[in-house]
Amino acid sequence: MPPVSPSRPSLLDTVMARFVAVERKDVAALLASFAMFFTLLAAYYIIRPVRDEMGVRLGKDALQGLFTTVFFVMLAAVPVFGWIASKFQRRYVLPGIYLFFVFDLVAFWMVFRADASNAEITKAFFVWASVFNLFVISLFWSLMAELWSNEESKRLYGFISAGGTAGALAGPLLTQALVSILSPIDLLLVSAALLVVAMMASLRLRALRTGEGMPSTAAGGGILDGAVKLASSPYLARIALFVFLANLVGTFFYLEQSRLVGAAIADSAERVRFFSGRDLLVSLATITIEIFGTAEVLRRFGVTGALLALPAVALAGTLALSFDPSLWIAGAVMVAERVTAFALSSPAIKVMYTLTSADEKYKVQNFIDTVVYRGGDAVSGGVFKAVAGDLGFAAPATPLIAVPLCLAWFWTARNMGKSHAERAARSTPA
Repeated sequence: MPPVSPSRPSLLDTVMARFVAVERKDVAALLASFAMFFTLLAAYYIIRPVRDEMGVRLGKDALQGLFTTVFFVMLAAVPVFGWIASKFQRRYVLPGIYLFFVFDLVAFWMVFRADASNAEITKAFFVWASVFNLFVISLFWSLMAELWSNEESKRLYGFISAGGTAGALAGPLLTQALVSILSPIDLLLVSAALLVVAMMASLRLRALRTGEGMPSTAAGGGILDGAVKLASSPYLARIALFVFLANLVGTFFYLEQSRLVGAAIADSAERVRFFSGRDLLVSLATITIEIFGTAEVLRRFGVTGALLALPAVALAGTLALSFDPSLWIAGAVMVAERVTAFALSSPAIKVMYTLTSADEKYKVQNFIDTVVYRGGDAVSGGVFKAVAGDLGFAAPATPLIAVPLCLAWFWTARNMGKSHAERAARSTPA
């Protein structure tokens, strides 16, 4: 019999090959990953500008207290997640938690329909949205680290991240298109529907990468394994320190922006427009870099180069705000910091998780993405209030605190890149 010639690449394969170095057999799984992150971020960005406006309305002092509340809610939630991850197969963990958040959105919709002006409900929603955001995104990246290898992640994570950024673009645009038809409260149901689609995409992705019906074991261990393993692994501890410092400094910028927005923009609708416009700019810049630059940066400069970019941007932003603490400077710094975080440092950190064990991908990553991340919020709020008061970056003590933090962050990023290179070399067959 004559040899069977390989099938010709489809138009989709050809188009995908122009943007990302993906093998033909992985195109469907890559698109499922893209679609999952797209719908996930679209669901969140429908409610994000409303959450940020609620923060401004509640005031700076209340906002700092809410960051502390979020941290303690995370502390309570992580053992529950640890128990779930220990007892249930991994293929059930993400869909089950996503469904739980869907029911939460429906419940908030019902409560807001009954009383949308209650301050306690507003605070509860702000806290919930902050917890929801971290948990669903952390679980997404746990799934990516489980299903894609270290080598594949360097090639594909930029494109997968672009799915999330496209969702972050679509969310505000969808909100603006629907707000004339639906009330803002009814948009919570749209967010819930998108979250259901993300859950379905996760099921399809797992089937494509592991095979239909193939079992995935529970992570095992105790409910506090994430914290225990973090304390015993220098590799994971460096990731945690990077995330903590990133959010410590990033929350400085967030609180300064909130202070300046509250002082400069009196109208609630204008504040929502400011935040959504900022998010749109961040998303446009980020998706451009993710599609055309992230993989190239990781290839040429490695994980180290991608990690170092964020503390360098933060240091420049700290110095700029110290000289001119104005709203347009704060807005520009927030845009630059978020674009660098989303397009470079976050994919680099997620690449590092591909070299960890299955339970570390879920339990430790979740602990870092929730408790450690929000711990930075809680600490930063107290530090900012103590050193900045009502002056923000105009207070002389603020840069004296922020600049050393940025330098420590830079040093941590360098050590993380070195640790990843060493672990990757050990895991590569001779």
